[in-house]
Amino acid sequence: MARPRGIVTAETMTVDLATSPAAPTPSAATATRTVQADIHTDSVTTRYFEPGEDVVLRYITRFGSGVGMTWPFRVVHDDGDLTALYIPAGATFMRWQPTTEGGRELAEGEWRRDVLRLMFPGRQYSVWLFWSATEHEFANYYVNFEEPFRRTPVGFDTNDHALDIMVAPDFSWRWKDREEFETLVSGGQFSEEFGASVEDAARGAIGLIDARRVPFDGSWPKWSPPAHWSTPRLHPRWRDEPPVPWERREWAYPLAAAAQ
Repeated sequence: MARPRGIVTAETMTVDLATSPAAPTPSAATATRTVQADIHTDSVTTRYFEPGEDVVLRYITRFGSGVGMTWPFRVVHDDGDLTALYIPAGATFMRWQPTTEGGRELAEGEWRRDVLRLMFPGRQYSVWLFWSATEHEFANYYVNFEEPFRRTPVGFDTNDHALDIMVAPDFSWRWKDREEFETLVSGGQFSEEFGASVEDAARGAIGLIDARRVPFDGSWPKWSPPAHWSTPRLHPRWRDEPPVPWERREWAYPLAAAAQ
C-alpha cells in the first residue's frame, strides 16, 4: 500500500502505527522531536500529541469567544508541518440545537461518517477525507475553510468560515455554501479584507487539487485506522478548558468585535 507523503511519525510511540499496513515509517530523530517538542504561543504552552491519543477539536464562537461545537478525535500524526486527526462513525460529539426560547444550546449528537481531518499550521483550511462507515470505502475529499488552528492542553481550537469545496475521487470539484460565505462578507459579519484572504486561500487549495499535489496526491485515501483503536471520547475538560481565540478575530469579524 502506498504511504502518504511528507509524514513523520515515531516508531517507538506507545501506539505504534508501524504495525498498521498504512503506517508511514520515519526517522528516529524526527520521531523524538515529534513527541517531545513544546509549542509556545501567546496564550498557551503545550506539546505535540502522540499517535493514538484522544483530543478534542472545538469551534470557538465569533461572538463571545465561547466553546461551541466540539468533536473527539484520535491523533494519527502531529508535528510542525501536519496534524492528522481521525473520528469514526458513531462517535459522540457536541452540536448546536435550538431551544424553546429561540436561542441555541449544545447537545450530544452521533457522528455519522469516518473522517480523517488534515490540518496545516497557519493555513486557513483543513482537508477532510470521508469514507463509508461500513466498508471504509473512500468517498470524497472536503476542503473546509476555517481559522488557523490553535493548540490547547486537550486538543485544538478553530472556527468555521462557511465556505467549502467538495472534491470527488477523480479530483473534480465544486463549491459548497459559497452563497452563505458571500452573504457573511456583504453583510459585514466578515470584513472585506478577510473575505479576500479566504478567496486567496481557496485559489491555493484549488491549485493543489488541479496539480494533484499533497494532500490531493491519492495517497491518503489508502489510509486506514489501526484495528485496535477504539472510538475516541470527549475529554472531561472539553467545555472547561479555556478557549484560545484567534488573534485576528477583530480584523476578520467586525460585528462580533463591535459587540464585545
